[in-house]
Amino acid sequence: MTGSDVKNAVEWLASVAPDPDACKREWERNPLGVSLLPAGLAWDVLILPGDLGQPTLDVLIRLVGRPGPVLADFGEARVGFFVPSGTVARWFGTGVRGAGAGTWIVVPYPGRATGGVRWLVPPDGSGSLNDPAMLELAMHEAAARNAVGPRETGGTCGTPGAGTAGDRHG
Repeated sequence: MTGSDVKNAVEWLASVAPDPDACKREWERNPLGVSLLPAGLAWDVLILPGDLGQPTLDVLIRLVGRPGPVLADFGEARVGFFVPSGTVARWFGTGVRGAGAGTWIVVPYPGRATGGVRWLVPPDGSGSLNDPAMLELAMHEAAARNAVGPRETGGTCGTPGAGTAGDRHG
């Protein structure tokens, strides 16, 4: 991220804080480089388990090029996709958590490495978010790929993953 990109992203994120200037000071002073921001004002966050979140991000990048902001926690156990406000209230999905109105989320300073939560796709400062319909499509494709797994997707005749048991000759 360039200096102006970081400044724009910081301004955009801090704009939802009850005191944007205090938020920016917290980012500067907090040794972890994080701040607590309210969800549900400019954005909600859909939080996926890591084994679905990273593959979903990979599919989303393939579909849209540059997705909206995406966070990951330490070890990428969870991946959070920033979506338009109100999305969480309408979202139904097994294993998907949401941070919407009335909730807060730990947000790292854009463009700076932290020891825990980090940006996989930092905000660009324009307010660009992930489209919920595209995110859902990416989640379905990623879940289908996870369900099939590498064992069933590759292989040649006579090797594991080639066809079904009924297709094999002994």
